[in-house]
Amino acid sequence: MKPFRTFNHKEKTYNVDSQGFLLDPDEWDEDFAEGMSPKVGIPNGLTAEHWQVIHFIRNTFEKMNVCPLVYVACKKNDIGLGDLKKLFPTGYLRGVCKLSGVTYRQGYLQEIWLEEHIVHHTKVYERKTYAADVHGFLLNPTDWDENFALHKAYEMKMPEYLTEQHWKIINFLRERYEETGTVPTVYETCEANQIDLDELERLFPDGYHRGAVKIAGLQAI
Repeated sequence: MKPFRTFNHKEKTYNVDSQGFLLDPDEWDEDFAEGMSPKVGIPNGLTAEHWQVIHFIRNTFEKMNVCPLVYVACKKNDIGLGDLKKLFPTGYLRGVCKLSGVTYRQGYLQEIWLEEHIVHHTKVYERKTYAADVHGFLLNPTDWDENFALHKAYEMKMPEYLTEQHWKIINFLRERYEETGTVPTVYETCEANQIDLDELERLFPDGYHRGAVKIAGLQAI
C-alpha cells in the first residue's frame, strides 16, 4: 500500500494518506472539505450545521495544535451523539475530523518530545515487550492481552482502575474488530453498550480513540 496519494477537487491537488486523511493540515481549505464530503457519507453537500463543527475543530487545532476530543466537540457545539451521527455518519474521526483536515494524531509530537520516557517505540512490562508506534498505539493488534491494557491504562494516568464497565467496552472493541476487521465508530460502541457520551467520557477521559481504542490495542483507522 502506498503511504500517500493525491485527492483532486476544483483543479486543486491535496496530498492525502491511504485512508484519505490530509497529510499536511496547513493545506486544508473549505474546498477540500466540500470535495471530500461525499466520500464520508454526505452526498448532498455541507450545511451550516456541518460547517459549525468543522470550523470548531479547525479553530481548536490552529490554536492548540490538537484535534479536540469528541466529548469537547459535542459540548461546545451543543449537539448530542445522535446529532453528530446524523451530520457525520462515518464517525467522528473518519467523518468530521477527516473533513477538517486533522486527526487525533495531530498534536502528539510536542507531548512525546517533552516526555523523555517515550523515546523508544516499545514498552516493557513484566518481562513483556509490546511494539507500539510513537503515539503509543499497539502496532500488531494480535499482540494485545489484558496485561497490555492494564499497563497502558496506568501509563495514561487513568483516574481509576479498569472496572467491569471499562472491560465491557474494551472487550466489545476487541470482539467487533476480530469479527469485522475494523474498529467500530463511537456511535456503534455507545449504542451497543447502551451508554451515552457523558458515560463514555467518564470511563475514558482521554477520548474514544486516544483512550478506549488505544487500551484495547487497536488502531483507530
